[in-house]
Amino acid sequence: MKVLFIGGTGIISSGITKQLLEEGCELYLLNRGNRNENLPAGVNIIKADINDEANVAKLIENHQFDVVADFIAFGVAQLERDFRLFNGKTKQFIFISSASAYQTPLSDYRITEGTPLSNPYWEYSRNKIACEEYLIKQYRENGFPITIIRPSHTYDERSIPLGVHGSKGSWQVAKRMLENKPVIIHGDGTSLWTMTHNSDFAKGFIGLMGNIHAIGESVHITTDETVTWNQIHEIIADALGVKLNAVHVSSDFLAACSDEDYRGGLLGDKANSVVFDNSKLKRLVPGFEATTRLDQGIKQTIAYILAHPELQTEDTEFDSWCDKVVLELDAAIWRIKG
Repeated sequence: MKVLFIGGTGIISSGITKQLLEEGCELYLLNRGNRNENLPAGVNIIKADINDEANVAKLIENHQFDVVADFIAFGVAQLERDFRLFNGKTKQFIFISSASAYQTPLSDYRITEGTPLSNPYWEYSRNKIACEEYLIKQYRENGFPITIIRPSHTYDERSIPLGVHGSKGSWQVAKRMLENKPVIIHGDGTSLWTMTHNSDFAKGFIGLMGNIHAIGESVHITTDETVTWNQIHEIIADALGVKLNAVHVSSDFLAACSDEDYRGGLLGDKANSVVFDNSKLKRLVPGFEATTRLDQGIKQTIAYILAHPELQTEDTEFDSWCDKVVLELDAAIWRIKG
């Protein structure tokens, strides 16, 4: 199978890249080469900026692909470009959408691919919905062989998956745990969530590649494991070998008092309980099973990050913000009691 990935080095795509190469796939990555130093041997690099459409058209002029997947498209204009570049040059075009595109708030916490798409809280999600609508139109009117994939919260060894963190990543939350500082958990921590290891995501993704039954379809890929945010934080603290000092804060309050996009990322996504029904994926990919339990995956992630200081990016601004939020909450409690 001859495959082209636009991107190919992110959390989701890197796991797929690794597994495809192990299977002997003829894999090409089209990217600017900024994060290619850790790629496995055997990958073919097309070094280019996908936004330079004329240059990319020349570089792929003599190529035909079985699968093209765009991991870095976030708006309709980018997919219009992809259609011009790859219509007639691939047997399958895979678009990476987002499970955050599903109805928010949900009328039923159990999510299938038939759950309506609507998210008034997050522009990112609305843009993904618009992208899906554009591709469906091209499929219906021009026979463009699309498959739409909706990941939920997917993680790998390079970053600890969390709901509340700063713009520099999640290490500062782990550092607060190690220092026994209060750690903010949105809401009361009992909402349900799903986190999928990228190696498990890759199994489902690869099973959909070259799959004639996936053409024209939308599919989400997640584990069947469901946990609460309290459990997630306890798992992380346990992997760090410390006791969790949790402080629960309203998601609305966090969204109102932070410059981070907590309105989108929390109110439009992680503050809501979600349970994914993967029946459709399992019909399309018989034998699919996510096998990395969250506590196992988190232990691997923590061990990797602790062994790689370059991944321990401190965020003093976020740290100060957390202290201020906790202080204000404590002060409010004393004022009310007083």
